[in-house]
This record gives sequence, C-alpha cells and structure tokens, in this order.
Amino acid sequence: MFAQIQQPVPRDIPLPLPLPEWLLILILVISFLLHILFVNLMIGGTLLTFVFEIIGIRNKRYDRLAREIESTVTVNKSLAVVAGVAPLLAINTVYTVYFYSANALTGYAWISIIPLVITAFLILYYHKYNWEKFENKKVKHLVILGFALLILLFVPLIFLSNINLMLFPERWAEVKGFFSTLLMSNVIPRYLHFLTGTLAVTGLFIFWYLGRKKYPVEKNLPGFSREELRIKAYKLTFFATLSQIIFGPLLLFTLPWHGVNWNLVYVIIAGVLFAIIAMIILWREIKNKSTGKRFVVIVILISITVLFMGWGRHIYRSNVLTPHQKLMQERTEEFYKNIEMNKIDSLPK
Repeated sequence: MFAQIQQPVPRDIPLPLPLPEWLLILILVISFLLHILFVNLMIGGTLLTFVFEIIGIRNKRYDRLAREIESTVTVNKSLAVVAGVAPLLAINTVYTVYFYSANALTGYAWISIIPLVITAFLILYYHKYNWEKFENKKVKHLVILGFALLILLFVPLIFLSNINLMLFPERWAEVKGFFSTLLMSNVIPRYLHFLTGTLAVTGLFIFWYLGRKKYPVEKNLPGFSREELRIKAYKLTFFATLSQIIFGPLLLFTLPWHGVNWNLVYVIIAGVLFAIIAMIILWREIKNKSTGKRFVVIVILISITVLFMGWGRHIYRSNVLTPHQKLMQERTEEFYKNIEMNKIDSLPK
C-alpha cells in the first residue's frame, strides 16, 4: 500500500487505440516471440562462431565450422531487425506511458542501442568477409569478433532492464540511470534465462541447417560427419534447456510476488511439462544417434513451451500494471473533469 502511495501516477494519453486492445496484445506477444527467435539465432550463432574459431586454432575443422555458422548470422541479424518492428510498435501503443517512462529513466543507455547495434553489424560483416585476410592472424580476428559479441550481449541487457523497469512504477523514483536498474532483483536472472534459451534455440537451428540432407557436409565441413554435427547440436539444446532447471525457478522467485497469481502458475507449469517431454525425446535421440526423424516433434514441443512462456510474460505484465493503470485512469478522468469545470467557471455570467 505504501508503495502505491509513493509511486508516480502520470496522466494517460486520451487517444483511441488503432486496433482493439486484445488484438494489439496478441500482435505484441506473437511478434515478440518471432523477433526474439532471430535475436537468439544471431547472438547464439555469433557466440558459437567465437568459440569454434578459438578451438579452430589447433583443430582446423572447427575453424571451417565457425565460418559456416557465421554465414547464417548476418541473415538472422536482418530478420531480427525486420521482425522487431511489430512488437516495438505494439508495446509503444498499448503501454505508451510505461514504455516511454522507462526509456527516459535509462537515458543514454537506451539511446545508445541504435549506434551499438550498427557498430556490431558492421564489425560482423568485416569479420565475415575478411576470413582469408586474417588466416594467419587468428588472435586479431578473434578480437574483432569478440568486440561484436560483447556488444550483442550488452544490447539485450539494456532491453531487458528497460522492459523490466516499465513494470514497476513504484521503483522509478529509485532509478539513477541504466546501471541502477541492474540492481533490481530479477534483471540478471532474466538475462541468464534469456542466454540459456538462446543456446537451446541455436542448437535446434544448427541441427536443421547443417543436418539437412541437401547440405554438402563432406564438401563444406571435411572432418565432420552429418551424424556428429546433429548430435553436437542436440547436446547443446539439451544441456542449455536442462540449465533452465536453475535459471527458470531463479527468475520466478526473484519476481515481485504481487504480479504472481494462479493463472500465471498454471501457464508456467504447462510450459514446463511440454519442455520435459521435449527433453526426454532429445535425450533418447542423443543416445540413439539421431537421424532427425523426431526433430519436428521436438521443435513443436519447444515452440509450445515458448508460447506458454511468452503468454506467461504477458499475464505477469498485466497483473503488475493493472492496479497502476486504474490509478492512472482515475487521475486522467479527474484532470479532464477539472478542465471542464474550469471552462464552465470561465464563461461570462
């Protein structure tokens, strides 16, 4: 109660929504999941490229693997940018006051996202198209890629802290710039949850991309077999998903509890059940040296899990913001009521 009294309650913007609110929310949830898919593939691909190029210093076949994976990064980067337009417009429309308030409080960090992303993309292109030039200068080549990777790992942290901050108006008065938002209890757990999810999704993508029957493994990746690549990709997905046993509950238990209700719990449990089934099938596929016959089933199960988690995010967002939205609506109505009264009082007697 004390927090509600102390939190800022700005006036809402009295403009009609361009679409029904439920449709905008549906667009927000679905388009964000599509956007985050390609963000995961971009960051996960860059991270794997960096790791495999390091291994490739002594084992040349991994150097070729790193180069093949990097060829997908710039494509997924472009798709991530395009797919990010819809959720950005939707969240601006539905949660205008909250989103812009968080933007203002994180200040320079939020504004820096565009130049940071542009810089990272340019570095990725430079690294990709100068592989032969740095053939005998691997340390310099890795430093270049490492710089881009650090930027790509930092930008989601800005987004996460910003999206997290918009949910808690009672904390706005405490914020003294971007780095102070990192002290909120659930920011780092959300980030770790995001990173492990990134690796899980990237593993499935690598399984599909390098494991396709039409992909010339012997030509492009001599020293690897299709079976070996598939098993490595599945192991990455399995162990990254398994790590959510730690990071999932850590995220849940660090969330402020006033946004948690039984609807959210049911959605999370449903998502976890589908993830467990996917992991059981994954482990069997790894043990049986998978030929990819159950790949579609695994993708469907994990996709359902992601849909449940995405919807759970919205449920939590709605739970924490609804009381504040009611306060804001009351203040807005009172403000315009006072305006009307002042107009009447100012009429000539």
